[in-house]
Amino acid sequence: LEKEGINIKKPVEMGIMVEVPSAAILSEHFAKHVDFFSIGTNDLTQYTLAVDRTNERISYLFDHVNPAVVRLMKQTIDAAHENGIWAGVCGEIASDPVAIPLLIGLNVDELSLTPGLIPQIKGIIRGISYQECVKIAQEVLKMDSAYQVRRFLSQELLSRFPHLENLLVEVDND
Repeated sequence: LEKEGINIKKPVEMGIMVEVPSAAILSEHFAKHVDFFSIGTNDLTQYTLAVDRTNERISYLFDHVNPAVVRLMKQTIDAAHENGIWAGVCGEIASDPVAIPLLIGLNVDELSLTPGLIPQIKGIIRGISYQECVKIAQEVLKMDSAYQVRRFLSQELLSRFPHLENLLVEVDND
C-alpha cells in the first residue's frame, strides 16, 4: 500500500476472531500475540453447543446466552483485559436487546450490531448503570440453562425498559 502511495494507520492492529471453544479456552495464550479479540458469537455458540442454527429440527437449541457460551465469552474478555487488549463482540448477541446488559457487565469493549437496532441498543446502554450490568452478569454466571438466563435477562430488561417488549423473543421451556 505504501508503494502505491496509500496512507495507512501505523501500526496496523492485528487481532483474531474467537469463534470456536478451543480459541476461547486458549485466549490467555493468544492475547499475548494480538492487539484485540473479536468474539464471533454465532459460530462460538454453534460449535460450543453442537447445534446447527440452520437445521430446523434442532435450531431451537441454539441460544447465544447459554451459560456455556457466556462463560467462554467471559474467559476471553478477561484474558484480553489481563493482557491489555480490547475485546469486541459480533454476531446476533450484539443485536439482542436482552443480552446488552449482560455484555456490558462482562466488560465487553465494543459491539458490532445491526444498524437498524443502534438507537434501541444505545438507549439500553444509556439507561442502565455499569454497576447494574455487572450485577446482572454475576447472576447469569450462576445459572445453568439458557432458559433460565434468557428469562432472567428478559425480566431485567422489561423492568427497566417496558417499551421494548415488542423486541423480546418469547421464552419457551418445552
